[in-house]
Amino acid sequence: MKKLCFTLLALSMPFLSIAGEAKVTWKDFNDYRDVYPGKEVKGAYHKRVAKQFEKHISKLAEQLPEGYKLNVTFDDIDLAGDARMNMQDIRVIKPIYFPRLTISYTVQDKSGATVSSAEKLVLKDMSFMDRIKKGRETSFYYEKKLLSEWFEDKVLVKTSA
Repeated sequence: MKKLCFTLLALSMPFLSIAGEAKVTWKDFNDYRDVYPGKEVKGAYHKRVAKQFEKHISKLAEQLPEGYKLNVTFDDIDLAGDARMNMQDIRVIKPIYFPRLTISYTVQDKSGATVSSAEKLVLKDMSFMDRIKKGRETSFYYEKKLLSEWFEDKVLVKTSA
């Protein structure tokens, strides 16, 4: 039985290949505008933010053609909402506390030539609460939506041509 499972897995490996690669670079989380936790330990919260964003960007990079590389640096992060440090330590989500990400990125093709790039690109959605949420509730939904829209509008357009 183990040999059969191993054989099936080995045969399906060519279909599981990842097309594009992603690399995410972080600056000091203490220097970002708003990455304050609600009821979590600060260091653990920063690790969770990094893990969630890296996972999302890797998922987006899978849409790139084979051999392409996406490098993203988060220059500044302002999460949706505002952390209130009072009796409850919560993050309050209101329309005036819109998400804002400042990123620098490059997309390189197989030969290493830069296909698309930008420095200090500001992604923000000032009417983020006026839209219907699609899909299930996820962590950092509004920020991931910003990244997905940027990827479709700026990156995929340049790599599809």
